[in-house]
Amino acid sequence: MSEKVAVLGTGKIGEALLSGMIRSGWAPSDLLVTARRAERAEELRARYGVEAVSNAEAAKIADTLILTVKPQDMAALLDELAPHVPADRLVISGAAGIPTAFFESRLAARTPVVRVMTNTPALVDEAMSVISAGSHATEEHLAHAEAIFGGVGKTLRVPESQQDAATALSGSGPAYFYFLVEAMTDAGILLGLPRDKAHDLIVQAAIGAAVMLRDSGEHPVKLREAVTSPAGTTISAIRELESHGVRAALIAALEAARDRSRELASGNG
Repeated sequence: MSEKVAVLGTGKIGEALLSGMIRSGWAPSDLLVTARRAERAEELRARYGVEAVSNAEAAKIADTLILTVKPQDMAALLDELAPHVPADRLVISGAAGIPTAFFESRLAARTPVVRVMTNTPALVDEAMSVISAGSHATEEHLAHAEAIFGGVGKTLRVPESQQDAATALSGSGPAYFYFLVEAMTDAGILLGLPRDKAHDLIVQAAIGAAVMLRDSGEHPVKLREAVTSPAGTTISAIRELESHGVRAALIAALEAARDRSRELASGNG
């Protein structure tokens, strides 16, 4: 691959993407990184054999720019990049809540922008990356974004109007599962299990359930019913979850995450 790709603001997600690209066949010589701290840039250079440059240099050299800074830092980064980004550069944003129009209004006219919301399982090549096209992004640009993010997991295209919902479900999704595992581990301790054993039991149950959901093609209700015997232990637990409003609480939580994504987009972050 002779095309140059730059990852700007290379934190944990940016580094996960960088390492995934190398594992999937990208040559380190074709990859550039930027970082706020010089020692971080040097660490990435030494670890992956990539070139560490300034944001302005990346904009001049790279054919594709992947912006992985936090949403609140994006406006300042675009101000720095704008004088150096030609209109034929593909700009990929990984920032939650910020619409492609935000980038298009600050860069050269007709700059192609693709919006991607990935998640932290990119660190183990199990990310879910949701991809949307800006006004000037073509099928080729979308396919290129898929090729990049496919190195760290699965990709899914959605209209940009669905990105805030995708952020709530998928971008933030791993945190909900960690929260549930934490609560279930505490319950295991209350029931008399050592913490390490409770943790192992719950993590393996979660892995097994996820694989069954992915590979069986069955609706989750059908899979749940297969575990739920009449007058058994599982239905007693399900009754308690329903009586405590767990389903309603999850729906409200995801609505809150979606609304926060919209707030970020409106500049109220």
